[in-house]
Amino acid sequence: MTKMIHTEKAPAAIGPYVQAVDLGNLVLTSGQIPVNPGNGEIPQSIQAQARQSLENVKAIVEQAGLQVKDIVKTTVFVKDLNEFATLNAEYEAFFKENNHPNFPARSCVEVARLPKDVGVEIEAIAVRK
Repeated sequence: MTKMIHTEKAPAAIGPYVQAVDLGNLVLTSGQIPVNPGNGEIPQSIQAQARQSLENVKAIVEQAGLQVKDIVKTTVFVKDLNEFATLNAEYEAFFKENNHPNFPARSCVEVARLPKDVGVEIEAIAVRK
């Protein structure tokens, strides 16, 4: 049975999609841009944008009853791969702080443009064991 996931702790969808889909054993999030759900603001630095996007993913995964440690795959879309080292450091810190046993599999691709002209968007797949 497919269940749609929604939380006020992550930004609302800005188009015809849902924050995540729960398939029972898998939770697939939509891409999360770095919008603070409390005030609608977007941080300036790529480091802060990466953190906010990851916090948005975390809120959605937790709404589905899972934890960051259940994330098995992420896809990172970045506007400028020259920011990769900064983004990577924040990504690593986030998963360590959230007690991920190792790191999820990941793809990272540079894209020409992202919604609201942000610098990063992150989506995730989590597994219910």
